[in-house]
Amino acid sequence: MIIGCHLSVSKGFEAMGKEALSIGANTFQFFTRNPRGGKAKEINKDDIEKLTKLMEENNFGKILAHAPYTLNPCSKDEKIRRFALSTMNDDLKRMEYIPNNLYNFHPGSHVGQGIEKGIELISLHLNKVLYEDMTTTVLLETMAGKGSEVGSKFEELKAIIDNTNLKDKMGVCLDTCHVFDAGYDIVDNLENVLDEFDRIIGLERLKAIHINDSMNYLGCHKDRHQKIGKGGIGIDAFERIINHPALKDLPYYLETPNEIDGYTEEIRLLRSLHRG
Repeated sequence: MIIGCHLSVSKGFEAMGKEALSIGANTFQFFTRNPRGGKAKEINKDDIEKLTKLMEENNFGKILAHAPYTLNPCSKDEKIRRFALSTMNDDLKRMEYIPNNLYNFHPGSHVGQGIEKGIELISLHLNKVLYEDMTTTVLLETMAGKGSEVGSKFEELKAIIDNTNLKDKMGVCLDTCHVFDAGYDIVDNLENVLDEFDRIIGLERLKAIHINDSMNYLGCHKDRHQKIGKGGIGIDAFERIINHPALKDLPYYLETPNEIDGYTEEIRLLRSLHRG
């Protein structure tokens, strides 16, 4: 099972790799910069080379970089859209120092412009930042649908991808809390949800899973993460998710409300439930 959690990039890349190993993980997620925005740290090539060596020696899965939360390519404010463009341009260039990995972002909020306009702006943004020679796969994250978020329906993610020129550079990260809160019943109807995803988007586009329980109920559109087995999704559903033939070989990234000891316990728990 490929599983990790969110670690702090401020410690350095090799340190994140070592910390992942210390808690039983074989991948990890990190923010490319402060999650509220700002300038990224300078690239330390020696540090990245040490991480690459560590990953090769320990059979790591793909690591997942997460864009800052403030990145909103479909804002009606042009300054916010420009920030999103410059940030993702910079992030994707930096990702080539650790090639062939994953970069995840929240599609954004249309803030009253409507879903169709939001989709149009997100696709336009992607057509400006994606380029032929990049090795990184850019992932649209499934969203809970709070406020004016784009991406809480599979059809919205499909429309973004359909309007993107370099579709081969695109994938989806499924967040279990978000899809549950969005109204997709992964507890009692996991098979139907995956069939719907496959019919609309295609399971070949599913590249990663944020594995989080939910503090709320099915279809609440709240986006409040909970510890594994302590929320509305529950441990039995997670056992079915991580052992499903279409999902069991994907990388999983915990974003539960935990410190490092809590992540250690959750990784141990999920590995105990995984049947290989």
